[in-house]
Amino acid sequence: MTAGLPDPAGFPDCPVCAYVLTGTARLCSDCAGLTLQPIADRHCSVCSQALVPGEQCGNRLCGLPEPQRGFSRVDAIAVYSGALKNKIHKLKYEGKHGWAMIFGRLLVGWMESHPEQMEGVDHVVGNPTHRDRQPIQHIEAIMDAAYAEDVTRAFPLSPPGAHRLVKHAETPRSANRTLDEKHAAAAAHAAALTWTGDTGDIKGSTVLLVDDVFTSGSQLQHVALRLRASGAADVRGLVLARVPWSG
Repeated sequence: MTAGLPDPAGFPDCPVCAYVLTGTARLCSDCAGLTLQPIADRHCSVCSQALVPGEQCGNRLCGLPEPQRGFSRVDAIAVYSGALKNKIHKLKYEGKHGWAMIFGRLLVGWMESHPEQMEGVDHVVGNPTHRDRQPIQHIEAIMDAAYAEDVTRAFPLSPPGAHRLVKHAETPRSANRTLDEKHAAAAAHAAALTWTGDTGDIKGSTVLLVDDVFTSGSQLQHVALRLRASGAADVRGLVLARVPWSG
């Protein structure tokens, strides 16, 4: 840091950091990058899964041609492990709202530092949760925070209260379900989504779909196919964390 100014506290000590209220997105993302487990240098170009030399990605979606695979690629900020996994849980299941601000900064910081991946993106939208989700609509909270952190309006984020993609009905959760039940839940989730406002906005557009965690990609696949069916020309994914592939 500049002489005379305190150093950032480091992720996950964000609540006691000198910049918890004033830090920029780039400062927070650079700081978190020192402690989060990074995506491996050698990784799948479609789903960001770590690969060893000579190995092909085991995710079945990555082997599908794009008309069948709804998304062109999914980038991840870090691996779903350690402190990042813990703090995602704090927000998602305990409603610790302050982590939404931090995650919003991490998203904007990633977008600022990856201009090549943001090229041509027309809409940055969250994979929505139902408005009655308890204890918090975590994706909406993160996207609202990202909008607030994008002070120069460099990215096509939706302002709070005007999300372009919304979920109008509750659907079954996929946690602790069989594979068939997970696929059914993902399909039901996608069917419950609505593109708000002018539907002409999505025609021929490139959509960056944001979520917290990527595991198999089943839900993102169904949502991406729904967006493509509505007229999107390309759907890319960006997630906070990539769950290590377990085969």
